[in-house]
Amino acid sequence: MDTYDIMLYATYALAIIGTVLSIVMPLIKSLDDPKGLMKSGVGILGLVVLFFICYSISGNEVSPKFEGDPFNLTPFMSQSIGGMLVLTYVLSVITLLSIVVSELFKAAK
Repeated sequence: MDTYDIMLYATYALAIIGTVLSIVMPLIKSLDDPKGLMKSGVGILGLVVLFFICYSISGNEVSPKFEGDPFNLTPFMSQSIGGMLVLTYVLSVITLLSIVVSELFKAAK
């Protein structure tokens, strides 16, 4: 094992630790304020509902090229990936529209 492998594993460990702490610490802090936890829960629930809407819209077709090795893509995986792509597009459009509306309201004031 050379230096690159050690640094790569250290990066994985730090990324996992950072991810866990970024999820756990706000939860611990929000126990003092249940309304804040409720707002976070509603936001996460909204994202889950939006994902299932996008998942149901997307297709599950798999090209014969991707059915075998090395991809082994199933119709469920194809529809999940399509759902995530559609969700990304929807959230990007919502973000851009909110930026435009925000700037228009600022200009109107």
